[in-house]
Parts: sequence; structure tokens; C-alpha cells
Amino acid sequence: MEALEERIAHLTRMVEDLSDVVARQSGEIATLERRVRMLMERAAEAEAEGAGTAPLADQRPPHW
Repeated sequence: MEALEERIAHLTRMVEDLSDVVARQSGEIATLERRVRMLMERAAEAEAEGAGTAPLADQRPPHW
């Protein structure tokens, strides 16, 4: 019986630790999603501003 109680205590601790990790990662993911959204908006704005020019990938390098 004592071995089972000890095992339950360890498992409970592990679940709490994993819960903390998941909560932290959830916050980090939310932050990263906001940053990606901002970068996508900036890229779209830059693309809209340069609508009259060729995309950088299609431009010839200056040494050509």
C-alpha cells in the first residue's frame, strides 16, 4: 500500500510539472502567433507599397 501511495505522489507531481510546462508553452505560442501575424501584416504592407516594382526574388542582382 505504501508503495502505491508513493507512486501516486510521484505521478501527481509529474502531472503538476507537465501542467506548468503546458501553461508556459501556451503563453509562448500565443506570443509567437501575434508576432507572426504582425510580420505577415508588415510583409503585406511592404508588398502593397511596392506593387509597381518587381518582387526582390525576380529582380536581377546589381552585379549583372
